[in-house]
Amino acid sequence: MTRFQRLEFISARLKSDDPQTIGDIASEAGVSIRTLTRDIQVLREQGQPIEADRGRGGGVRLHWSWGIGRLNLNYGEAIDLLVSLAVAEQMKSPLLMANLGSIRRKLMASFSPSMKHKLNSLKSRIMIAETASPFVLSAFSAPKVGIVEGLHLAFVTMCAMTISYRDENAALTQRVIEPHYLLLSYPVWYVLAWDHLRGDVRTFRCDRIMKVQVHDEGFRLRPLTRFSSATEGVEAIQP
Repeated sequence: MTRFQRLEFISARLKSDDPQTIGDIASEAGVSIRTLTRDIQVLREQGQPIEADRGRGGGVRLHWSWGIGRLNLNYGEAIDLLVSLAVAEQMKSPLLMANLGSIRRKLMASFSPSMKHKLNSLKSRIMIAETASPFVLSAFSAPKVGIVEGLHLAFVTMCAMTISYRDENAALTQRVIEPHYLLLSYPVWYVLAWDHLRGDVRTFRCDRIMKVQVHDEGFRLRPLTRFSSATEGVEAIQP
């Protein structure tokens, strides 16, 4: 293999969890220990924190912190992770979850300024409350994938949508709504929306939305205080 290929091979071997020595890797790469040592130095100069024990049979490894700060998430993955951490935080478990708030803050701090701006704009419209009550869960069923995708598109792009909605009495109505905010009481999502039919704010349970058609026209975000009736008495955090 070329030196470039060899460096790629060594880097991949070091990132595995298998115990290994300089001699093992040199043998697999088909080079001498001296050549491998020079290659390792090149990788160190490229920023990889490689540790090696002295001696011919010494072990070689990446420092335990090699992956920290190198997480590369896209926009959707970042939101999913932030929401998941907030859900876990709202569970208020006394064990192993004491640092979730600081983890969320550090995660946000690790993003680029442009990514952080996009995430802040979106997560300010998402609220995470405590888990749903047994009464609510008794009538809950997961919404269909197509419904979720349509709602997600309308929410992110801030476009109105027409929905078929089944209320708690099983009556089905057609509504044109603007999905301004989302509230999660795990696993139940609620849409805090402006309802064109009522000319007022309304709250819709996502699992009761039967059909979705996203419109082309957008809407201007209304302040959260306009939806205070839907959030009154709810202890919620942002992702």
